Amino acid sequence: MPRTTAPPLRRLPRLSTALLAGTLLLGGLAVAPAAAGATAATTAVRVNQVGYLPDGPKRATVVTTAAQALSWQLRNASGTTVASGSTVPRGADAPSGQSVQVADFSSYHGTGTGYVLSVDGSSSAPFDIRADLYDALRSDAMAFFHHQRSGIAIDASLVGAAYARPAGHLGVAPNKGDVSVPCQATVCDYTQDVRGGWYDAGDHGKYVVNGGLATWLVVNSFERAERAGKGAALGDSTLRVPERGNGVPDVLDEARWELDFLMRMQVPAGKPYAGMAFHKVHDAAWTGMPLRPDQDAQPRELHRPSTAATLNLAATAAQCARVYRPYDSAYADRCLSAARRAWTAAQANPAMYAPSSDSTGGGAYEDARVTDEFYWAAAELYAATGESAYRDAVTSSPWHTSADAFSPYGFGWADTAALGRLVLATVPTGLPASDVARVRSSVTAAADGHLSRMAAQGYAVPVPADGYFWGSNGEVANDAIVMAVAGELTGDARYRAGALETMDYLLGRNALGVSYVTGHGESAAQNQHHRFWAHQLDASLPHPPAGSLAGGPNSGLQDPIAAQRLAGCAPAACYIDHIDSYSTNEVAVNWNAPLAWLAAYAAERAPDGGGGEPPASACAVTYTVTNSWNTGFTANVTVENTGRTAVDGWQLTWAYPDGQRVTSAWNATVTQSGTAVGARNTDWNRTLAPGAKASFGVQGTHNGTNPSPTSFSLNAGACA
Repeated sequence: MPRTTAPPLRRLPRLSTALLAGTLLLGGLAVAPAAAGATAATTAVRVNQVGYLPDGPKRATVVTTAAQALSWQLRNASGTTVASGSTVPRGADAPSGQSVQVADFSSYHGTGTGYVLSVDGSSSAPFDIRADLYDALRSDAMAFFHHQRSGIAIDASLVGAAYARPAGHLGVAPNKGDVSVPCQATVCDYTQDVRGGWYDAGDHGKYVVNGGLATWLVVNSFERAERAGKGAALGDSTLRVPERGNGVPDVLDEARWELDFLMRMQVPAGKPYAGMAFHKVHDAAWTGMPLRPDQDAQPRELHRPSTAATLNLAATAAQCARVYRPYDSAYADRCLSAARRAWTAAQANPAMYAPSSDSTGGGAYEDARVTDEFYWAAAELYAATGESAYRDAVTSSPWHTSADAFSPYGFGWADTAALGRLVLATVPTGLPASDVARVRSSVTAAADGHLSRMAAQGYAVPVPADGYFWGSNGEVANDAIVMAVAGELTGDARYRAGALETMDYLLGRNALGVSYVTGHGESAAQNQHHRFWAHQLDASLPHPPAGSLAGGPNSGLQDPIAAQRLAGCAPAACYIDHIDSYSTNEVAVNWNAPLAWLAAYAAERAPDGGGGEPPASACAVTYTVTNSWNTGFTANVTVENTGRTAVDGWQLTWAYPDGQRVTSAWNATVTQSGTAVGARNTDWNRTLAPGAKASFGVQGTHNGTNPSPTSFSLNAGACA
């Protein structure tokens, strides 16, 4: 979170860039040297260092000054070449400041470990191709929240000896709280029991707005899995939590630890502003590093209630009332009561904003626009109760029809209108069918925007070129959630492919060739900003546990280490794996939550368990140049559905090998970004029955040569 007082710094040697021989080079800035964490990338071939799913997209980015296509070879662990092809030049990639090409080996469906992709003499980090690729990350990303629990001992039997610690902030000396915490001066004249919950990030603060967003995402991950018939993977005894074996899905057990805290932050009946939620609780002053939670001697303070915090409580508690009811109806009733009281209090106090100046000892989390929180909370309360008052609050909100509910920069703790749309798009309510259709269309339109940005960038990142700010990795993962939900709503495989490809970025296919997730990838972050996981400062303390996501590139350079080491960095390269770089390398619940959501989604397999050889290509394409002249051409393209089921809605994609540009098309809607071309069906040729064909034409320009494309994909699946 943003700070006004920085923690102590430790000086390390200045970074340097690294070059490779020939046309391949490492663009942008290197990450910290070995002493500071993940080493500088040693190859220009950037891959998902964990690997790829057999039936998923498989692309790599190559940093190179070469203008011509380069040959690539995919080799298995024994060194045998199992696939080969040519890269597609992309040229300058603005966010990374690099010149890049893309290698696409999606048509390879074999499985195994230790694959290496070689391009023009340079080889990638080794990676796997297997159906169970994300099982470990699903568990590790969720385990992060147990590690971050406040008010409970973290037991070695669950986390290992290195990560075990006494309970923090239970009023046991030297702790001063959190069982009886006073307010800041003038805020209240009583104390409140606010024990439990998750520590927000690398410090010991607990924040309702960030905790609310993270809780909603954790619970929503279970909701989505249940809708997909995959809830068992997140069920009881699937995670390393002390509540396992109680008949309740472990994901919900974990979220309940935070939900209980959120409800403890509600102002009691009979007190001023009853029903509102205190905005946050944290130390009166910033603490130094390292510092285990139980060793924190700072006094704790409750900060004034806010409308934003109150509506976060209303939304998450209403979601709790829906999702927990099959497992604990009494708890669901308690959640709903808290949600109703919070909603009523927020209506009575619609403009109590957290001040930006309240940043001593913890982040301010200021937010002076809360109409989006009102919309989100109303959507959840309507979904939970079906009551007309909440429906009217939904339909009268300007966010219900606004084109800005989904931002190109993703949703977050200060921008929550998208969460309301996701609820209304996926949870049955009494809204008219036309209203539901419009809401769902807004989800797919947002997902299309993310896919468009991915297609325009060399590293296929769904955020805009200027979207590398504090917590950018959380933004990337949140965008993937929107694409995944769009895929659920439409059945369009493009959206799942886009969601999976964002995982490639987080796990190594990025400007620095580093995995931002600890313990996952050959060159992974390991010195994230945290007061207990502080091995870089104290060798007796552990590195962060596997599955912790770094905040990621932040072009604002908002800490002294980043400002010193990364001056002049391209936006996507503004990251350093140093414990004191809290603006690029801190952990936080609000970006580990979408990582856990995405890992659970990516880990799902077909009912037979997957892992076998996928079916043969279900499409065939012929591309015929029908006329060619000095600088122009026309071509006819025919796509055939060779599968056994109908295709309802199609997009055919390919890349031109020599800079051809499409200028017009007929019988399909054709768009182009760089060398990448996409052709989408019209209304009348939308459906392709088994064995059916669709033909369309394109006209374009060329630079003297006009070689035909060599590979095509239909709805992200490779064609013969």
